[in-house]
Amino acid sequence: MKPSRSGHGLLRAGAGLFAIVCLAVASVPAEAAGTKTASLPSAEKATREAELAPLQMMVSLKAQKIDVYRGTELLSSSPISSGQNGHRTPTGVFSILEKRRRHFSNIYNNAPMPYMQRLTWSGIALHQGRLPGYPASHGCIRMPKAFAMDLFGLTQRGMHVVVTQDQVAPRVIHHPILPQPGGLTREVASLSAATIAADPALRGTLLPEGADTELSAGATPNPDFDLPLRMIVTPLKPENKTQTLQRLLNQMGFNAGYVDGVAGKRTRAAISLYQEGADLPVTGQITDSLVKSVYAAAGFEKPKNAMLRIRRKFKDLYEAEVTLRDPEKAIGTHVFTALGFQEGDRSVEWMTVPAEGETLASADEVLSRLDIDDTVSRDLARMLTPGSSLIVTDRSFARNTGLGTDFVVVTR
Repeated sequence: MKPSRSGHGLLRAGAGLFAIVCLAVASVPAEAAGTKTASLPSAEKATREAELAPLQMMVSLKAQKIDVYRGTELLSSSPISSGQNGHRTPTGVFSILEKRRRHFSNIYNNAPMPYMQRLTWSGIALHQGRLPGYPASHGCIRMPKAFAMDLFGLTQRGMHVVVTQDQVAPRVIHHPILPQPGGLTREVASLSAATIAADPALRGTLLPEGADTELSAGATPNPDFDLPLRMIVTPLKPENKTQTLQRLLNQMGFNAGYVDGVAGKRTRAAISLYQEGADLPVTGQITDSLVKSVYAAAGFEKPKNAMLRIRRKFKDLYEAEVTLRDPEKAIGTHVFTALGFQEGDRSVEWMTVPAEGETLASADEVLSRLDIDDTVSRDLARMLTPGSSLIVTDRSFARNTGLGTDFVVVTR
């Protein structure tokens, strides 16, 4: 099945605009893969819409199809050929790591891979190739020549590619836990002469008696505003209660021995000594009342059970602990992406893609289980940029995430 030429024409038409706005293209869905053709919007409207919507690709292995979206609007589609039996294409959330117009495989006999867009450093990529109508590659995602050429001209390194079994599509989502931009505001403070006189650090600014002054401080524009953040939230391993008790008892001067999670002879002796001093039954055993008493005596607060990590340009930028309620419940993998906004805006819309469907948990349910401290929320507001994404998953990202990658989550 040959892809619609009108779909490729639309991609070509968007290339010039994409060069200006970086992450999006101008137009409405084209006559590709069954979508209807619509008249092109005005250049002004197209530019404005393009600034507000990042480009994202969805690959369905079951449908053998790639869909290209601008925000939640389908731009174009094409058939593909994915990995055959024994070389199946992995599903998950990937980013474009490298682009080469001419590339040859260093794994499979120098096989040509024109218009290559790498998804993993282990050899999975989008590229031009033969489409026999069924999965036939060694793991890569093959595309028709015209489509591969046009797509290559639109994408950038770091752009998301979500590979799923069943076909999925992005939708707009509203939830208070999703970060909102802090905006560039001009904070104004009115200081009276008396206030200034009372602070030695401000006396150099003292005005005549009775006069007031306004000190204006404009926020500095974000030099990375055109660089989207890549954020991920994953659960932390459950804490070992015995190790925590050993550590706290040692900190309070009770010799509980090595913090190894084993309640041996020395640990039991330390517990008995603590119980005696705390007027608890002296048993040497770990009980709920003992844990509560030790935590209170040591001023210990139970740690948060999930971690938020952020990368920009494939490099670690920030991390903070957050709380995930009901951690024993499944999450799946959900990708949330901020649409466009201007510097100084106070709000942005988000869209979501269920990378494993929503049978395990819906996107709204997962977000409602997250708690983020005010300090972390303010940090996110300050750093947030258009096209930033947040992955929430109970899958590990460690195996495929490293130098020169964003957070890579493989779901199969």
